[in-house]
Amino acid sequence: MTHMHVAGSIHADATSPAPVWLAKPDDVNALDQRLWSRTVRRGEDGALEVGGRSVPSIVEETGTAVYITDEADFLARAAEWRDAFEGWHVYYAGKSFLCGTVARWLERAGLGLDVCSLGELTVALRAGFDPAKLGLHGNNKSDEELRLALTSGVGRIIVDSAQEITRLERLTEELDVRARVLIRVTTGVEAHTHEYIATAHEDQKFGLSINGGQALVGMVRCFHSPRIDLLGVHSHIGSQIFDTNGFEVAARRTLKLIDQFREATGVVLSELDLGGGFGIAYTSQDSPASPADLAASLIEIVEHECRGFGLPVPQLSIEPGRAICGPAAMAVYTVGTVKSVEIGGGFSRRYVSVDGGMSDNIRPALYAAEYSASVANRASSAEPVLSRVVGLHCEGGDILVRDVWLPDDLRPGDLIAVPAAGAYSRSMASNYNHTPRPPVVSVADGTVSTLIRRETLDDLLALDAGL
Repeated sequence: MTHMHVAGSIHADATSPAPVWLAKPDDVNALDQRLWSRTVRRGEDGALEVGGRSVPSIVEETGTAVYITDEADFLARAAEWRDAFEGWHVYYAGKSFLCGTVARWLERAGLGLDVCSLGELTVALRAGFDPAKLGLHGNNKSDEELRLALTSGVGRIIVDSAQEITRLERLTEELDVRARVLIRVTTGVEAHTHEYIATAHEDQKFGLSINGGQALVGMVRCFHSPRIDLLGVHSHIGSQIFDTNGFEVAARRTLKLIDQFREATGVVLSELDLGGGFGIAYTSQDSPASPADLAASLIEIVEHECRGFGLPVPQLSIEPGRAICGPAAMAVYTVGTVKSVEIGGGFSRRYVSVDGGMSDNIRPALYAAEYSASVANRASSAEPVLSRVVGLHCEGGDILVRDVWLPDDLRPGDLIAVPAAGAYSRSMASNYNHTPRPPVVSVADGTVSTLIRRETLDDLLALDAGL
């Protein structure tokens, strides 16, 4: 199967306004289970159910827009990654979605946690997460961030620049502590993903270049620094990636760098982090590999490259985020307006406006990411109609689902559920147009729990010094 590029299929073909990959469904009520969390089903009344509760009954408690997380699905995915990569260090990428409860779920599942800001680090620490299992990322870490990481005992700091090494040398001396670090390197791998989320090519902000020699210089400098313990090398090639070809090239180049470091110092570094970025299914076109298949492929790649360089297999790490939390949640909205628009060539498009939009999911507007959707409060016997789910914001690009087949009898008051909304939706949410951000709830065994409460207008206006 040909995988969808993360930027999406924007243009229509010659005979239909629908993208070529989007087939008209025989049954508009059918669910592609690859897109939904594992407890989602349609009940006898046609409404979606998750975690033993109907979505309409959850919405009665929470209102819309709302993110609904399937707790059992989240925990099961975390366990699948942990078990598939047995012997590896598995760090959850907190930037995908993080709150206090999620941090405790991760610790219960035996995963580490990567954070990349003072806020994320503070959430993890206040949630009681073991600091020894935390990693701190960031291309421009402040003294405040580094000081908190050093004083709280964060297990590893992923160094991103020569200036950061200088800051660490100064702070470790000032605080009389040691820093455990990995050097983040750019491998020159062009991952097949959107430009904005490809992170290992040379012309971007992250890491120290292997090709330019900066990485080796930084590694040697850390090795000789009196208060820095150099653990190994970190590489991250991008996000929403469906195969391991890019990881093969990245492994080869990072292990060659480790070999060069051995030649320069006589020391073999003990750790290699291959990053994350594994894709999930947002539409029927996507078919991501299982954690077990990815683990088998990656260990084969690393072992092969280590044999070639005569190196022992290092302690390996990986950083899934989206792959754990993304499929575990849906976003649910209430339909407010439905109208058809003539688009030429004898075609029309149904526009479905809902009570959310780019403020609660910026990804479609940011890089034309594709999503799916389904009616959540009932089944329908009406014909499928090509539709576009749009938000309430004053922007023409405020699109949540660019192309989807929805029933012809869709009406105001219906509920629309968007699967695979657990990653980078709430974590990238904004207050555009002074819109409060939606709550995040979890459901398990019929019980709804609040993870993050709904933001209110009072919350927003409290920041306005003129009011």
